[in-house]
Amino acid sequence: MKLSVLTENTASGYYTAEHGLSYFIEYENKNILFDTGHTEVFLRNAEKLNIDVDSAETVVLSHGHWDHGNGLKYLKNKKLICHPNCFIKRYRKNDSFNIGLDLSYAEFDKRFEIITSQGPYYLSENIIFLGEIPRINSFEAQTTTFVDETGNDDFIMDDSALVIIINDELLIVSGCAHSGICNIVEYAKKITGLKKVKAVIGGFHLMKNNYRTKKTIEYFKEQNVSQVFPSHCTKFPALVAFYNEFKTQQVTTGMIFNF
Repeated sequence: MKLSVLTENTASGYYTAEHGLSYFIEYENKNILFDTGHTEVFLRNAEKLNIDVDSAETVVLSHGHWDHGNGLKYLKNKKLICHPNCFIKRYRKNDSFNIGLDLSYAEFDKRFEIITSQGPYYLSENIIFLGEIPRINSFEAQTTTFVDETGNDDFIMDDSALVIIINDELLIVSGCAHSGICNIVEYAKKITGLKKVKAVIGGFHLMKNNYRTKKTIEYFKEQNVSQVFPSHCTKFPALVAFYNEFKTQQVTTGMIFNF
């Protein structure tokens, strides 16, 4: 399985960065675009990597935030797989700037074949969009700084992930993990019936080296996850904590992972 980093917060070499995330996944004769960042940066970096984004028939949107889905405006004529709540307007509690997607559902519907799923959706036998993630532990997804278009607390219930099965082991690909990266891993194990987690890559939404970060690291150690790649919305203090435990490699634009 090959994963190429098209968009990431941190640049490397000749590749451009922006606040966002986009991965190009190649596995079992399928090409999948996971998130798009918020501009055409993912397309520019793909060109430098000699990746034909048009070869991906399917786009998976991890959740409906601007930095993961506004790049969709540069695509069309593909399947778009996401949670049904991805298209609502949403805001931070301290301002009125819409941090949801630029385009409306009607505008997306003109450009894509939209497949919304609250439950798991199988792209293939070994590639699964998890849908809505149950929030089962006591240290993740307990508070929110966001509100939805009705003014109610927005816990970003559309936040999801991909699980990819490789030789009976799990690779978890997250966008932001607003639902909790440990909750995501536990749900992937439940859905697949597999226990061994090979690797976890993507945004972990950890800001500090605090109780939540320590519990997350403790969980990954208990699960014997050897390949851990926190990125995007994982801030420096948390990244340092992960490096100290796992000697993690910083994820930057243009990187290619082979699992």
